[in-house]
Amino acid sequence: MIEVSAHRWVPPFAQGLVRDLRVRWALEEAGLGYDQRLIGPQDQASESYRKLQPFGQVPAYREDDLALFESGAIVLHIAERSPALMPSEAATREHVRAWAFAALNTIEPPVSMLLIIDRKRDEPRPEILRADVLALVKKRLDCVAAVLGERPYLLAQFTAADLLMATVLRFLRSTDIVAQMPVLAAYLQRCETRPAFQRALADQMAVFAANEPAKTA
Repeated sequence: MIEVSAHRWVPPFAQGLVRDLRVRWALEEAGLGYDQRLIGPQDQASESYRKLQPFGQVPAYREDDLALFESGAIVLHIAERSPALMPSEAATREHVRAWAFAALNTIEPPVSMLLIIDRKRDEPRPEILRADVLALVKKRLDCVAAVLGERPYLLAQFTAADLLMATVLRFLRSTDIVAQMPVLAAYLQRCETRPAFQRALADQMAVFAANEPAKTA
């Protein structure tokens, strides 16, 4: 049986964005069942968990004797078993991998930096830096939009590359960047309306709702 680790709870700004969502979505697209292992800060620091995930992050993945970490690696592992995520034609499979790495290596780092800066907007120096990072984000997203054009997905069909790209674009939900780019906005909506995504998101959000800390007066 497949086991995926997930946070028991995170603050609202991160809910629906934690990277176990990628793995849940991939498993839903592939039609594979899984159990979830809910963890908290103490679990993340434990020796047993660090054997699965050296950095103590989420997600960690176990399947029989196989243990994996890093959401992109896990998604590609799942994709290798599913024509819903990885086409059979050899050259196309390599293009899927290329776009998967593009999502994680070219698009996600400046997007993540922008979000870090936005959480420090009351400090003057990050505001100066933000203009440069925002310009880089927009430049790279323009490239993705240009490739998409009128295509529904990055390649001929929905693949693991779209799954990863969509989850990166979702990080920008606190901004209007994607909304101002019609091609990307339509692309993201197309990905988010997939039934497998909706099931994965619902499962993640149900965990947070069930484990919300008690509010004190």
